[in-house]
Amino acid sequence: MKVLFVSGGNQYEDGKDPLIMNQGNSLSQEGIEMDYFWIKGKGAKGYLKNIPILREYLKKNKFDLVHAHYSYCGYVAGLASTVPVVVSLLGSDVHSKNFWRVLIRSFSLTRWNATIVKSSQMKELISLSNANVIPNGVNFEKFRAIDQHEAREKVGFSHDKKHIIFVIDFLDRPEKNYQLVKDAYDLLDKKEVELNIVSNVPNELIPFYMNAADVLVLSSLWEGSPNVIKESMACNCPIVSTDVGDVKEVFGKTEGCFITSYDAKETAEKITQAIQFGKRTEGRKNIDYLNSVNIAKKIIKIYKKVLKIND
Repeated sequence: MKVLFVSGGNQYEDGKDPLIMNQGNSLSQEGIEMDYFWIKGKGAKGYLKNIPILREYLKKNKFDLVHAHYSYCGYVAGLASTVPVVVSLLGSDVHSKNFWRVLIRSFSLTRWNATIVKSSQMKELISLSNANVIPNGVNFEKFRAIDQHEAREKVGFSHDKKHIIFVIDFLDRPEKNYQLVKDAYDLLDKKEVELNIVSNVPNELIPFYMNAADVLVLSSLWEGSPNVIKESMACNCPIVSTDVGDVKEVFGKTEGCFITSYDAKETAEKITQAIQFGKRTEGRKNIDYLNSVNIAKKIIKIYKKVLKIND
């Protein structure tokens, strides 16, 4: 089976989103022949300009199926492709204004052969009864437990403080709500605790930051199924998070992982509890079902259903 991933290529210097590449690699390991089409151009007009480019690419290269990531890429693929289209919605598109939700539902019914959402909350919010709930998987080979001393040496963390990390690709994303983390940190004893903003660093270093940290904080206003939570759990890192997306479900009964409100004082208290937990969690064991190998098999089942291939 030959599949073309269609995704935005604007955010990263090399144009390749590491999360999309991770999913593609997991599918390759299951025998799927993968190729990638990275959309260049921002906003609706920027994306729509890619319709004839993608159409021409599909004429020159034969694929069994196109899998687009994010609604805008789904619109481009739905209007350009003559082969079946599967679309993964990522979260922010589902939390958009009502016009865009209506457009998503319209394309899902008329142009897309299958729609994937990352959480049950997303499915309910977008009102798509036929949507498939499949969260992004975690590369367990990359995101793993590493000796904390070694990890701190790797990322340059001091050994005499407790370390909070806030992982964000770009600080100017208001939905990530960095202000809550900052306000909570201001309530803590800075002689004992240090806040580290992990932004614009190579993806291969992220597991080291997660192992170097005493606690990871997610303060988002909304999410679909935040990858940073699952990746942190795979590293057995204690976590404090707002109740967004499927975080509470992913946490389950994992000790050392805490849900907080948008109140800075409560968030500071939960960070303190996470630090006082004083050890690594059992998060990795508790999210084994989110191993990218298992998720890849679920996605392939969707492909086979769309292509009417019997196992």
